[in-house]
Amino acid sequence: MDIVVDSLVKKFQADHDLLALAEDEAFEAFAGYCVLSSFHEEAFNPDTFRMGGGNDLGIDVCGLLVNGVLLRDEVDVRAATEQARQLDVRIILVQAKTSPKFEAKVLSDLADNLAHVVVSKEKLPYPASPDVENLRACLDAIYANIAKFSGGSPKLHVAYATTGGQVADLIRRKAVSAEKRLMATGLFEAAEFRCVTRDDLRDLYRRATQAVSVVFEMPKKISLSRMPGVKESLLGVMPARELVTKVLTDPTGHIRKALFHENVRDFQGYNPVNSQIRDTVRDDDGHRRFAVLNNGITIVTRNLDVVGDEVHVRDFQVVNGCQTCHVLFDERDRLTDDVQVSVRVVHSEEESVIAGIIAATNRQTAVSEEDLSTREDFHLKLEDFFAAQAPERRLFYERRSKQYASRPDVEKTRVVNRTQLTRAYAALFLGEPAAVGHYRDLTTRRHDDLFQPDQLPELYYAAAAMHYRVEWLLRTRRLLPRLRPVRYHLMTALRWRVLGAAPVASHPRRAVEQCRRLLDLVWEPGKAEQAVLKIVPDLNRIIEREEAAGVPLGEMVRNRRFADAVRAAVLPM
Repeated sequence: MDIVVDSLVKKFQADHDLLALAEDEAFEAFAGYCVLSSFHEEAFNPDTFRMGGGNDLGIDVCGLLVNGVLLRDEVDVRAATEQARQLDVRIILVQAKTSPKFEAKVLSDLADNLAHVVVSKEKLPYPASPDVENLRACLDAIYANIAKFSGGSPKLHVAYATTGGQVADLIRRKAVSAEKRLMATGLFEAAEFRCVTRDDLRDLYRRATQAVSVVFEMPKKISLSRMPGVKESLLGVMPARELVTKVLTDPTGHIRKALFHENVRDFQGYNPVNSQIRDTVRDDDGHRRFAVLNNGITIVTRNLDVVGDEVHVRDFQVVNGCQTCHVLFDERDRLTDDVQVSVRVVHSEEESVIAGIIAATNRQTAVSEEDLSTREDFHLKLEDFFAAQAPERRLFYERRSKQYASRPDVEKTRVVNRTQLTRAYAALFLGEPAAVGHYRDLTTRRHDDLFQPDQLPELYYAAAAMHYRVEWLLRTRRLLPRLRPVRYHLMTALRWRVLGAAPVASHPRRAVEQCRRLLDLVWEPGKAEQAVLKIVPDLNRIIEREEAAGVPLGEMVRNRRFADAVRAAVLPM
């Protein structure tokens, strides 16, 4: 393997705790991570999307981007496509070889296999792994909702990655031929067959491990005077089209959801306020007055450079103006240079200052003080609490996207983001392991039970530690990969075995003691593994019973019946 790529793969393995993988498997995970990250800017577990095993028909990594969400499991894809009003889908497939060159036969075989896997509805003419069958089921779910595709059919992206440095002309011609063959099926709006060289991998890995950076033009601006905790700040107006194109849109054409993690509220849909913003954009005269009719947006960045009219920001968030940004993005085809939006850019690295800006800007909207307190204090409290643990027990709470991406001292598997923490907490302490697959419904229904200022950070840390340990068991193959869909049920079952099924104690001291008991088990890898393996036979029996009744694994884990069966097995009467 190329010496530089080999070094990057080893660093990638160490960062993601994948040292147990063989060289070829590690390269597959690495190449898949690089390619998938070029389409999806938010953090994800790279090993989840690796196919693994034999009979994968040359497909080493598979990811499906459904309306900007990266998915792998057929049940997740089916749920996402059925619930969406409109669909935008990208199918991303990777074949990775440690070979120092690109081989025509490998490319041709992959193209032939894709013709059967992706295109044909008939039974495959040769054995295929469960992962390949899952991919075909994902595609069935997508095309069953083809009427929802407003912007064209799904886009197919195929990457053939090696450690080679050059792509021969014959290989390029075969790649073009494969694209034409796939496009001729009429199933795809676009089909791309790309050869990824070692230099491409280096560049893609660098981009994947750095915070998002953008450059946009804002000629009409003034610099405000220096103030405590703020290195520099700008106030100005810019074309809304420039904002949408250069700042809000990710490489796949979706809105950058990660930019709004610091907002108290996600996009609220077309309520009366947002409908009025949309009407202003569409009005012949109103759109010219947009900058004075709208409060605009506030960007907080941790890196800022101003070069003439160009503004360079990196590691930034839109802390106010989430609703405006989403409406402008939806109306992007209507935008002209007449539609101007007011923008504030604040450069600060002090978290207390950033929290104050978030609070001040959001108080101008109908956001409760309780919501503001949650955003300002509790998440910062969790971040500090996690980082304050002893080194061998330290985890890192990621409040904003790629917060720790450029920190070489932080093992990436010890980083837990809000979505992962929410699901783990709901499984362990809200008794909802079956609901974590319906994330939006879960967070809406249990809003008042999540991230509340009076809750103990120990509970969230215990949930994060349990999540880390179960993921570690899966990564290191101490648990079979097929058990990944039931991991939240497994976490809940282990909690029941240790603490029983009763709600966590209301008295803080007793609750902290319960967390300590969980943590003492979780942070002893051998004991944790033994405890989990004692539960696995019960889970396997329940899975076999459900499968015999015709219920797929990905579907059964979302059913309350499955959760009740696990509870009955773990806590016999």
